[in-house]
Amino acid sequence: MKRIGVFVGSTPLPLSELAPFGDRSTPWGEAAALPARHAVGGHELVFLKRHGENHEFAPHQINYRANIWLMHALGLDGVIGTYTVGSVDPELDVGQLVVPTQIVDYTWGRAHTFDDELRHIDFTSPYDDGLRRGLLMDETEVVDGGVYGATQGPRLESAAEIVRLSRDGCTLVGMTGMPEAALARELDLPFAALCLIVNPAAGVSNAPLDLDEMKVIAAAGAERIVDLLRRAVSRF
Repeated sequence: MKRIGVFVGSTPLPLSELAPFGDRSTPWGEAAALPARHAVGGHELVFLKRHGENHEFAPHQINYRANIWLMHALGLDGVIGTYTVGSVDPELDVGQLVVPTQIVDYTWGRAHTFDDELRHIDFTSPYDDGLRRGLLMDETEVVDGGVYGATQGPRLESAAEIVRLSRDGCTLVGMTGMPEAALARELDLPFAALCLIVNPAAGVSNAPLDLDEMKVIAAAGAERIVDLLRRAVSRF
């Protein structure tokens, strides 16, 4: 049986058959929410709402260490971080799903390690190849590759900041991709990202950013994310 964790972001995934279990306690304080099980055939997806049960934690306020530690303590085979993002690359369309290969971290002030002692992890390839292949197998509608630019938030970015991200090679922008990936690597917990594009980033399109429209796109994309995770869990 495969047991795969899933971090849920701003958009609740449309799942009614969830069974909360365990508790939120970790050596690093309380995780944002109780984990919840979802059976898929002989396998299991374990969901955790990174922003809290009622979306009470902004990106810079999330206790990433507690969230990752709790997933690790459950003995999972790996974790998928789901994210709603903006497209820095104009060739990427709103509504597309993307499985990135790289990340650039622009965040600050977040706890990025579990160690009090100095330790250097190899972060050359931030995402686990096996998990990535499972998400991409037979999924022609999913974009393979890209660079996630992790910004501090909670505000959206300026057009000039997006130009800088583009110069740095970023194709996507979001606020919660780090330090999740690095903390998972520190615990040797396989980790991959699944991104849903909900808007062109600032200045990429001439149209103004519409938060209500982003929510509609995110809700529609959540159905596809759940369907993909259900089909992919046996492949990981």
